[in-house]
Amino acid sequence: MILKLKITRPGAKIPTYGTPGSAAADLYACLEAPVTLAPGETAVITLGFAAAVPEGYVGLVFARSGLATKSDLAPANKVGVVDSDYRGEWMVPMHNHGAVPRTIEHGLRIAQVAVVPVARVDFEETEELDGTSRGDGGFGSTGRS
Repeated sequence: MILKLKITRPGAKIPTYGTPGSAAADLYACLEAPVTLAPGETAVITLGFAAAVPEGYVGLVFARSGLATKSDLAPANKVGVVDSDYRGEWMVPMHNHGAVPRTIEHGLRIAQVAVVPVARVDFEETEELDGTSRGDGGFGSTGRS
């Protein structure tokens, strides 16, 4: 599959896969100047491109584990959703979860995107749902012995 990109800012970098087995491609900050986030602060970081996610697919934007664990920087919305009909510039709202200021430089790999199929459903109200062995057991219910 080919995902077509349109560069919207000078210096933008096309997403890349870190290894042949990578499920998601790295996304790079495209900045005119570094952005420093104070502890607890969020800023929208531009990526410098727009893209055409194919119909029937979605781009899911996730944190990069190394950046999140070593530098306390991760997407503020946890998982970003890029719909197939969106054609604007891609951006990632980055949040500093740590106790010290962190700086995002141009070209830093700030997040990753996986392009995955989407199953669309029709929603139908009903009085009863099919039963399962779990039933209505909520958070942590499957870890009980």
